Amino acid sequence: MKFTFNHNNINVLDLEKSIDFYKKNLGLVEMKRIHAEDGSFILVFLGDGITGHSLELTWLRDWSTPYNLGDNEFHLAFHVDDFEEAYSLHKNNQCICYENKAMGIYFISDPDGYWIEIIPANR
Repeated sequence: MKFTFNHNNINVLDLEKSIDFYKKNLGLVEMKRIHAEDGSFILVFLGDGITGHSLELTWLRDWSTPYNLGDNEFHLAFHVDDFEEAYSLHKNNQCICYENKAMGIYFISDPDGYWIEIIPANR
């Protein structure tokens, strides 16, 4: 028996704002969208076009308060082929929330406060 990664899920308050953030800052594109028949939720799967792994954004119609992210100790992580260009993009987009220069990484924060680690490809 062999298990392989398929996707990760996060819940979002403003679906279109989140889709725009992930496209503009990480190059992710919408791969699939599922609407609940009763309109209670929408699922949007974003992909990088390279791997089979996707990020599922879940929007819940009846949820209106920010999600409790605890101490934000969990996060997504992305390798990037041009670390300096990515850093410049994220700095210009004002989404860098934490830098660890000693480790050579930084984190950006999405519209709901989820952290995403940015790692140079050569690490």
